[in-house]
Amino acid sequence: MTPAETVERAIRARRAVRAFLSDPVDPALLRRLLELAARAPSGTNMQPWKLRVIGPQSRARLEPALVAALEAGERPGVEEYRYYPAQFREPYLARRRKVGWDLYGLLGVARGDTEGMKRQTAANLRFFGAPVALMLTIDRDLEIGSWLDLGMFIENLLIAAQGHGLDSCPQAIFAQFHTIVRRELAIPEEEVVVCGIAIGRADPDAPANRLVPEREPVENFTTWLD
Repeated sequence: MTPAETVERAIRARRAVRAFLSDPVDPALLRRLLELAARAPSGTNMQPWKLRVIGPQSRARLEPALVAALEAGERPGVEEYRYYPAQFREPYLARRRKVGWDLYGLLGVARGDTEGMKRQTAANLRFFGAPVALMLTIDRDLEIGSWLDLGMFIENLLIAAQGHGLDSCPQAIFAQFHTIVRRELAIPEEEVVVCGIAIGRADPDAPANRLVPEREPVENFTTWLD
């Protein structure tokens, strides 16, 4: 396989995995993945990303606190940042609905099944059982360009993991629970809780991992100019 084919294979194989095996990930491999991720471009080489690898003790505090808040019906504090638009419109609304109901269909969660949805959210807050749990932050005073840089760092990490035989899931949900995340991981107010990332090996028997979201053809998002 050529280098180009190896890269393309990793890009095409990467997807959000929502159930992991408990197989541990070699710490040396994780460090290598982070070194590769840090090769991402950034404006004037600012490298604005900040990352916490959540160890067993921290995770044993964080996850129960998050699930307890979920069970209590709490979304502590205001969201750190607005990930989604205040009002969805087409074509984004249809795409969002389809992937959501495709996932819940695989999980056997019917429309209106609030308990089923809550179970899936709790799994999300537990990093879907992945052996590696990461939390990404960025300094609050940085601007949108640095957020773009952070996104490229995240993509590098996901593709590097895939290339090394690992699966992943970027998780924006933690921004909704940022007060708890901040408290349990000692994250200062000067940093925005952006997302978590779960890394490990996908559980091949988990129904959620059969989800393959559709992608728009090139013609739908590209304008070819003379």
